[in-house]
Amino acid sequence: MTQGTSELTVGEMLLKYGISRRSFIKFCTATASAMALPPWMGPAMAEQLRNSPRPSVVYLSFQECTGCAESLTRSFAPTIENLIFNTISLDYNDTLMAAAGEAAESARTKAMQDNFGKYVLVVDGSVPTGAGGAYCAAGGRSAVDILREAAKGAAAIVCVGTCASFGGIPFADPNPTTAWPVSGIISDKPIINVSGCPPMPEVITGTLLQFISTGQVPDLDEHRRPKVFFGNTIHDRCYRRPFYDQGKFAKSFDDEGARNGWCLYELGCKGPTTYNACATIKWNGGTSFPIQSGHGCIGCSEPGFWDKGSFYSALSTAAWGKAGEVAPRQVGKLAAGAAAVGVALGVASAGVSRLRQRPSEPHGNEPKGG
Repeated sequence: MTQGTSELTVGEMLLKYGISRRSFIKFCTATASAMALPPWMGPAMAEQLRNSPRPSVVYLSFQECTGCAESLTRSFAPTIENLIFNTISLDYNDTLMAAAGEAAESARTKAMQDNFGKYVLVVDGSVPTGAGGAYCAAGGRSAVDILREAAKGAAAIVCVGTCASFGGIPFADPNPTTAWPVSGIISDKPIINVSGCPPMPEVITGTLLQFISTGQVPDLDEHRRPKVFFGNTIHDRCYRRPFYDQGKFAKSFDDEGARNGWCLYELGCKGPTTYNACATIKWNGGTSFPIQSGHGCIGCSEPGFWDKGSFYSALSTAAWGKAGEVAPRQVGKLAAGAAAVGVALGVASAGVSRLRQRPSEPHGNEPKGG
């Protein structure tokens, strides 16, 4: 996709397109702030990237709806064109690349051979293992085989979306294709889950940039998600939270409470048990997010959200007690500091745009790890 420029360093690419060192450092500093990294990481990230060849990224899509790739194309920090033309070498993505058929598959093979042990493997979609892998195949090969081959030479695997991270909708009961998340197939590589249905574009690009610039897997939660983006619940940082604390709840989506912006908890909002950055980074360049638009969170970044009952049934207080969580009205006191960090993250991300555990038991036989 970037033939003729893949051998250039990031700094040389920036110079080619007239981007000054000062502007790039500002960009990296803002990106580091958006990821809640220490202040010194901005200049360090800039220098590391400037003097390094653009890292190869191989992006595989399996049992999915293309929503994750569509989300990535809407990133504001950095924009998708800045990411793939100036910062990384996106050597394979069957949705975005111009090549097709044998030419596309040859590009993937060459990228993996030339960058063995160094490329970042991005995967979206679950991996169906039923019927010998026949439910998802490309070039006459099953998704399972392609994934295992690509994983061998990857420095790390970034799972984009809830399907790749936790199995997603294809993994839902009764799982007719015997779908698996990537972690059900691969066990010997660092795996970073960027969940969501789809995930937030800036969370995808921020995670990629952090790994590419530091070479280190970020601090992860029990579901292998970057804590900087998944460290707090949406409820912790929701602008409707004060109404929750006051006991003011909308009773229907068109009543006076809903029109006044009251809490959607009683209408099924899963914000109290959902970890993501929607309430701070927001979507469409910081414009809005589902709760702000009037619909409760459905918990799409959490494992098993698809099998947890109606999206419109209120959470029970007992549900809050799982995995060491506290009662709902105690969260505010315990998470005040974390909420402040979340607000700072949202502000930083807006500025940039302007310049838990192994999945639940499968419904089929477990494949051998690769």
